[in-house]
Amino acid sequence: MTIEAKEYQLFINGEWTNATSGEQAAVISPSDESVVGYTQMGLEADAQKALEAAQEAQQQWKKVPARKRAELMRAFAAEIRANKPYLSKLLVREQGKLLSLAEIEVEVTATFIEYACDWARHIEGDIMPSDNPNEHIWIHKIPKGVVVAITAWNFPLALAGRKIGPALVAGNSIVVKPTQETPLATLELGNIAQKVGLPKGLLNIVTGSGRVLGNALVENPITKMVTMTGSTPAGQQIFRAAATNLTHVQLELGGKAPCIVFEDADIDQAVEGAFHSRFDNCGQVCTCNERMYVHEAIYDVFMEKFMTKVKGLKVGDPMDIDSDMGPKVNASELNNMKKLVAKSIEEGAVIAHGGKVPEGKMFEKGFWFEPTVLTNVSQEMTIVHEESFGPILPVIKFKEFEEVIGYANDCEYGLAAMVFTKDMQKILRCNDELEFGEIYVNRGHGEQHQGFHNGYKLSGSGGEDGKYGFEQYLEKKTFYVKY
Repeated sequence: MTIEAKEYQLFINGEWTNATSGEQAAVISPSDESVVGYTQMGLEADAQKALEAAQEAQQQWKKVPARKRAELMRAFAAEIRANKPYLSKLLVREQGKLLSLAEIEVEVTATFIEYACDWARHIEGDIMPSDNPNEHIWIHKIPKGVVVAITAWNFPLALAGRKIGPALVAGNSIVVKPTQETPLATLELGNIAQKVGLPKGLLNIVTGSGRVLGNALVENPITKMVTMTGSTPAGQQIFRAAATNLTHVQLELGGKAPCIVFEDADIDQAVEGAFHSRFDNCGQVCTCNERMYVHEAIYDVFMEKFMTKVKGLKVGDPMDIDSDMGPKVNASELNNMKKLVAKSIEEGAVIAHGGKVPEGKMFEKGFWFEPTVLTNVSQEMTIVHEESFGPILPVIKFKEFEEVIGYANDCEYGLAAMVFTKDMQKILRCNDELEFGEIYVNRGHGEQHQGFHNGYKLSGSGGEDGKYGFEQYLEKKTFYVKY
């Protein structure tokens, strides 16, 4: 299937419409720097138009029984799945991920929405006794109103589904602003909304810069909730912009996940988990294995097996079934890889593998970088503290439990961590002492819909997924009923 470069408008109030700026932006393929498509640069007036459409639609949508809302959203999810071949290839073209991973992303987008639909009959309040005679206290859970969703470029479609599902099933309306790097598959959701008959204004998708369009959406008093996935600096800016109206903000931000391999670990299991948790999606996952700590007693045997897998990775065309890793998303990200490796060498690290752009004609264009492993790394080095969000892995040898826990917690982020051990005492101590919202024990990263994706420290606030994530999209109203 050939993906032609397509020009997209803004999707507002159920219709495709031109941005007031009259300006376009090209979306560039990370593989060969060709133009994949064009989006329009929305301005403050476009944000206002989208928010007003969402506000009007929500007034009727909130009155629809939750079960009926879920039925329509299940049809929306089914149509996403029906368009998997096209959406998958579009994701590959705009983001650079492997086709197999893109197909999984489309499926996960649908299942995020379907999981939210399962909560339609579980929007439950409380009735509790009052201190006063002949009085009840009722607590109802109601929609917040208009939700603004800002998504990241690494899993653009899945992140949109992750927010659209619970927002709409809970009775809200939504304005989605995808990132400028990878907006195309998300914009295609507008066509799907039209096909399944989603009420006009319920789902709006607008494109433009974060500084202009993003700020206008966040600062607007119509907006009652902002849910954002992206970098920590961007999240901090959103938090500040939302402060004027005290808008509820849910942030899923950066990470620097430690992967700890204790001396009693199943080495093959640990190698497999650590390997995929570093190099999946070219390392562009917020829960990726960003720094690996291996006990000195098993370091040599572990690293021998680990490096064999790393050296076997094939970097190549993400559409090719034989490729194991595609390109970085853009030139800025590629340049950051180069800078981090250079800084690491300057600080004393040794390149055990990779460390540069691959050689060959196909790598002359695009944003390619080799899978890279750094050894002779110390805890103080830049690479141990700065999020790389790419295929670079520093490895540190450790001796004592307390030592490695201290290393792991020595970080401004607190999203995810990985632990490999057969010792239940170590597992329970890690549960108590690791300062991360999501901990994977004896497996690699990868959260599930029924869990809770929650970051500590500078990794975010609010959390997503599961029971607790769904409740982010609901407000509570208390009635004191005297009879």
